Formats: sequence, C-alpha cells, structure tokens
Amino acid sequence: MVIFETEVIDIIERAPGVKSFRFLPKEGVSFEPGQFFFVGIKVNGEERTKHFSFSNSPTEKGYVEFTKRITESDYSRALDRLKAGDWAKLKMSLGSFTLQEADKKIAFLSGGIGITPIRSMCRYTTDLGLPVDMVLLYGNNREEDIIFREDLDEMETANKNIRIAYTLTSPDIDKGSWQGRLGYIDDRMVREEILDYKDRIFYICGPPRMVESLTATLKDGLGLGDDQIRTENFAGY
Repeated sequence: MVIFETEVIDIIERAPGVKSFRFLPKEGVSFEPGQFFFVGIKVNGEERTKHFSFSNSPTEKGYVEFTKRITESDYSRALDRLKAGDWAKLKMSLGSFTLQEADKKIAFLSGGIGITPIRSMCRYTTDLGLPVDMVLLYGNNREEDIIFREDLDEMETANKNIRIAYTLTSPDIDKGSWQGRLGYIDDRMVREEILDYKDRIFYICGPPRMVESLTATLKDGLGLGDDQIRTENFAGY
C-alpha cells in the first residue's frame, strides 16, 4: 500500500449530480479493476478522508479516477468545489472485489453509483480483449441518471462479449420513448435476461439494502450458492 500527495487533474460530470474526479498517479503504483482507494482532501481547512472504488481501468493510463454522487455532506460539498491543481492525498490500493482469472462467465447486477467498479472491470476486459462473457443488469431511476451510459454503450458495440440491459424504476417513465426494461432487478428479470444464470458468477454492487436484497434473490429465488456470488456495498451514497 502506498500513500502519496498529488493533485486534481480533471473533473467530469457523468450524470446530473454525479462527477468523476481524476488525480495524477504516483509512478509505479498499480491497482486491479474493482479495487478502491482512500482520498484525502481539505474540508473546512482540515484533511478528511473517504474511500472510493476506481472508476477507471488500469489500462487507462495517466490518471486514477473515482466517481461520486454529490450530496449535502461537508466532504461531498468540498469535492464539488475542487478544481484542477487542487491538493489531494491518496492511499491505494485495497479491496478484493476484483475479477478472478477462473471467472469466464460473469453477470453484473448494479444500481446507480454502484456501477463504478463494474465499469472499471468492463473497460479492462474490453481494452485487453479478454475472453470473458459478461452480462450487466443496471438499474437507475430515470434514463438521464444512467452513469457512464455513452461509455457502456460503446463497450457493448466494441466487445462482442458484453451485453447490457438497462432498467428504470421511476413510475413516470414514458414507455413510448424508453426501449429498455422497467422495474427493479428481481428473479424474473434475471431469468429473462440471463438465460444461463446458473452457469455464471454474479458480481453485485450498490447500496447495502440493494446488495442484501439481490443476494437473497439469487440464493432464495434462483437457487445459487455462495460460491457464485461476490458483493461490494456502497454505504453512505
């Protein structure tokens, strides 16, 4: 594990209220797709630290990135005020929510900001041309809330091993213009979108209640065992 001071090099708006923050990495420091790191910034004149999953892939050189929904917390508001050149301290890399070499058929279940480590994994396998068969079910409230939509669509076009199904949960979706699914991810949606679900390893990432619910769905509704389920909780979002 390495701790180093650095600076912000770019800030990108990904969706309403969601931003990616990029930092200059330290030479020789590496990470695996799906891992997380600690980010220290100045909040009201004092250093405060939170941890975030990498949203970029190790194949995307020259920066490390996390993506966050901006909230009303002091830390989040301080993030929102950051600009290129501002100071930060990083501690990396940690976490075991990573691709395993033996996993050749994967299903990702995610909601909202939980897409960040999954985006990192998908980008990594696409850039390296790895023979990993992946299906992503990704839920959001509205279409404009879909984080990394353009990037995910580009990967689906470029990588024949990725298939993505979006689902929206808002009750006022225009069913005439929206061509994706509606409703929360459940056992029926998994059966319909992932016909070979019994043969896949499931990676679940999102808010704790979502992760808990989907884990129960896979076990109780679909009969999958613990050895087929990997989870990451995004508390505090």
